[in-house]
Amino acid sequence: MKRSSKAENILGQINSKTKLGDLRKIAKDIKKDHELAMELWSSGEFLPRQLAILIMDNKLLSQDLINKLSKDMLDHPFDERNQLMDWLMANQLAKDKKTVAMMESWKNSPSSLQRRIFWYYQARLRWLGQTPPPNTEELLSAIEKQIENEEPEVQWAMNFTAGWIGVFDKRYRGRCIDVGEKTGLYKGEMVSKGCTPDYLPEFIAIESSKRKL
Repeated sequence: MKRSSKAENILGQINSKTKLGDLRKIAKDIKKDHELAMELWSSGEFLPRQLAILIMDNKLLSQDLINKLSKDMLDHPFDERNQLMDWLMANQLAKDKKTVAMMESWKNSPSSLQRRIFWYYQARLRWLGQTPPPNTEELLSAIEKQIENEEPEVQWAMNFTAGWIGVFDKRYRGRCIDVGEKTGLYKGEMVSKGCTPDYLPEFIAIESSKRKL
């Protein structure tokens, strides 16, 4: 893609020392510019793609375009691709009914990044204190059956969902703890000071205690 002078100028402002706050400032000045977003995305670089996500028009995010973006993300290292997909969810997909409906249809998507977002969104509904849809039993049953066979990026999001189900819904707490004990996912993993371990028995104990649940 031949890029405009505006895109080239913005790309010239981004380097290895650019911070997330800097990208947000640039995005605030630009506001919404989907065509420019696609130009920045075409750079293939991580930081310009983060900026691109901030200025996309979510009304133009069709399933076909999201499929392309998801495929492009696979060119990035593991952590970067997950950050880009999570960033897309938080800044665009979760803000429009049409794209929320798309996310809710991705449970069995061929794209592991889209499956990750299906689960991450379900976790986010609970984590942010929203009233979750009446699908907790269905979700937990799927986690119990599938989590051990999923891709690592999806496993994390399924585990995260099980964690928040266990925190907020005592009816399912024992089953969620059992998932962690059975799979052993993240057991013994070191975490930064102040962060909650992802190992489900620890996660549920700590986060439910914080909330006196």
